[in-house]
Amino acid sequence: MRLGVVGCADIARRRMLPAFAGLSDVDIVAVASRDGEKAGKVAADFGCEAVTGYEKLLGMDLDAVYVPLPAAHHAVWIERALTAGKHVLAEKPVTPSLEETADLVSQARERGLVLRENFLFPHHSQHHEVRRLVQAGAVGEVRAFEAAFTIPPRPSGDIRYRKDLAGGALLDVGVYPLKAAVLMLGPGLKVLGASLKVDSTYGVDVSGSVLLGAPGGITAQLTFGMEHTYRANYTVWGSESHITVDRAYAPPADLTPIVSLGGDEVSLEADDQYTNAARSFVAAVRTGGPTSSESVELAQLVEAVREAAR
Repeated sequence: MRLGVVGCADIARRRMLPAFAGLSDVDIVAVASRDGEKAGKVAADFGCEAVTGYEKLLGMDLDAVYVPLPAAHHAVWIERALTAGKHVLAEKPVTPSLEETADLVSQARERGLVLRENFLFPHHSQHHEVRRLVQAGAVGEVRAFEAAFTIPPRPSGDIRYRKDLAGGALLDVGVYPLKAAVLMLGPGLKVLGASLKVDSTYGVDVSGSVLLGAPGGITAQLTFGMEHTYRANYTVWGSESHITVDRAYAPPADLTPIVSLGGDEVSLEADDQYTNAARSFVAAVRTGGPTSSESVELAQLVEAVREAAR
């Protein structure tokens, strides 16, 4: 698969480009930036061509592009990539808007192209094992779900604080507990209530909480923010026991995950969610998709959180 990269974000340099570079069936052809010098530095690290300007890269002979730009720039470049006949892996969220996300997913389907939202943690085997345990009755009947993703404050110039770039805690960290709830409880979640704290200086939300309802009367309580101590966990509560995952969203590839089952520690196999995600995208491109509705379903939840908070 011939891959081009639209942007030189930190997630691309540290995580996804090394993951793609480690796959024998991927050829990283070029990295593009509006800053030619920045593109040159990243391209040198991965032995590919440096391109100044995103449009030029889309005109190259590529099968797919990876888009790690700020969320506010996703819609225009994803659409241009699809129009150019390229499959697309986009960092989350696909766009900050439900309407734009749904439109792009529709365009991808019409063109027979893959458009995937790059959530990494669902590709880690620890979550598959937790679901297997739950389905096997390890906690009894599921009664509730709790999840949190909180990080310390960022430097004042961080893009997460820029309203013009669709910054804010909900789109940056809040989508992880939302995605985890969908992963563990399945579809059909409804937002029963939500709160978003908006910073008066930056004009973006810096923390929030959400109450979800799932079929069968199950509830999910989610916490997120970027003015906290670090937490990245979730718990499935059952009628007989509970399972907690403490390193839920970004565990190192060499980490041996340990989950708590009713207070007892269970060691799982180390796994590399970054390589798994890259390999999964390549497989989807090879088979021609289809593009799923998962990103639209998540965007619907995000929009419902905003509505409830208002």
